Amino acid sequence: TELGVERRFVPESCPRAVRPGDFVRYHYLGAFPDGTRFDSSYDRGSTFNVFVGKGQLIAGMDQALVGMCVNERRFVKIPPKLAYGSEGVPGVIPPNAVLHFDVLLIDLWNSDDEVQVQTYFKPEKCPRTVQVSDFVRYHYNGTFLDGTLFDSSHNRMRTYDTYVGIGWLIPGMDQGLLGMCVGEKRIITIPPFLAYGEDGDGKEIPGQASLVFDVVLLDLHNPKDGIAIENQLVPESCERRSQTGDFLRYHYNGTLLDGTLFDSSYSRNHTYDTYVGKGYVIAGMDEGLLGVCTGEKRRIIIPPHLGYGEEGRGKIPGSAVLVFDIHVVDFHNPSDSVSITVNYKPANCTILSKKGDYLKYHYNASLLDGTLLDSTHSLGKTYNIVLGSGQVVLGMDMGLQDMCVGERRTVVIPPHLGYGEDGVEGEVPGSAVLVFDIELLELVSGLPEGYMFVWNGEVSPNLFEEIDQNHDGEVLLEEFSEYIQTQVDTGKGKLAPGFDFEKIVKNMFTNQDRDGNGKVTAEEFKLKDQEAKEEHDEL
Repeated sequence: TELGVERRFVPESCPRAVRPGDFVRYHYLGAFPDGTRFDSSYDRGSTFNVFVGKGQLIAGMDQALVGMCVNERRFVKIPPKLAYGSEGVPGVIPPNAVLHFDVLLIDLWNSDDEVQVQTYFKPEKCPRTVQVSDFVRYHYNGTFLDGTLFDSSHNRMRTYDTYVGIGWLIPGMDQGLLGMCVGEKRIITIPPFLAYGEDGDGKEIPGQASLVFDVVLLDLHNPKDGIAIENQLVPESCERRSQTGDFLRYHYNGTLLDGTLFDSSYSRNHTYDTYVGKGYVIAGMDEGLLGVCTGEKRRIIIPPHLGYGEEGRGKIPGSAVLVFDIHVVDFHNPSDSVSITVNYKPANCTILSKKGDYLKYHYNASLLDGTLLDSTHSLGKTYNIVLGSGQVVLGMDMGLQDMCVGERRTVVIPPHLGYGEDGVEGEVPGSAVLVFDIELLELVSGLPEGYMFVWNGEVSPNLFEEIDQNHDGEVLLEEFSEYIQTQVDTGKGKLAPGFDFEKIVKNMFTNQDRDGNGKVTAEEFKLKDQEAKEEHDEL
């Protein structure tokens, strides 16, 4: 005669229980006391959906549902007076029938409900939160209130990408995402009238279903965003800042906004080398690399419309905000020449280096960021060259001009006057600006341009006869070499300094051996000034 309620399963967590006026969705089995079944929602494949306490149910069920939790199971015995009474339901429920219901509550909401947001993780730093018209990328698991999964972006291995607050989402999600930080995790519970309503989505989501989204926000930007620059380290001395047209070498770590690494020049052990402001890199990087100093470290945050757009690229998903932590190693401009800074010049500085001079000097060679490449000091010996003879890179030839013994200089050489795009494998990186700290220790004046040997006095009128020691009218290389050696040893003549004696003499002999037969005759033999005069006369 009385209503009987047996709670057969009660979940550990019950944040909310049914109250009169609530809307519920539940499954049930209806049977008579002898076990004969008269109805089942399971057989129909859909829950029974109804308001509680508004007379839409038999009185006993209206009472029995009050206080239930989602996922709770109750066994309910309803006497006739609280069911269908003395009349019953023709063909289904006989008069004065006691009814047994096995009830499982699936869903519960109220028309006064709002979106519920529960944040269970929030990053320490939250420089920006989601606002209306922002574009977001997030992962989610979508479940019903009873925990049944109906959808997951994780399963698709792709974020859900959308604008917020402009009607691209169900209203409840539009509300639930507002105020989130990148990296934040939320549980957003949405009543059906702010979700898919009475009809559901026609697929996995039934009508009148409350939805629960477990969301992690990965990315956030606004179409009006420009790049953002955060200076992390700016050198105290910054004599020059990058401009459009400069060529930069820099290291970087590239991450997504949630910290996921997608690329790193450090892992390749090679800088990224590019022109700036010329469209060789994405627009945001082109802009972010302007105004940097050598040695500077900065963070450049690039929205997708200045990055790789909606399509993405490689490991970069579509519509992704990119974060680049860069370290500028060096930069130059193709129009740059050699830069010379004199650090010390002796008081007596009258003899200056020129093309053809033989120089001995010490140097420390480094990159623009201070990385040491080489040093003659560590080798314990000077570096010796003939200036202007191509024995060093063009920039060094230029940097050693007009220098006096004892002078110290810093010479900065751009790559097009150094080792170019290729560099020197294992020693000098490609496109590297080089810095040489130089001290000139010795200078031996060279010969006039074009001369490999000069006389210190008058030239003998019988020069050929003197060289032709056996007087056979022919001079061989051995005779020629011995004669030149004697002139140098006695101070009568001088060879161009810094070159190999045998190579110079052989070169001089070859110039005289005009028919190439390995012998020089009196007719072939001419001094340099005689050659120049004859050529002039012929012209």
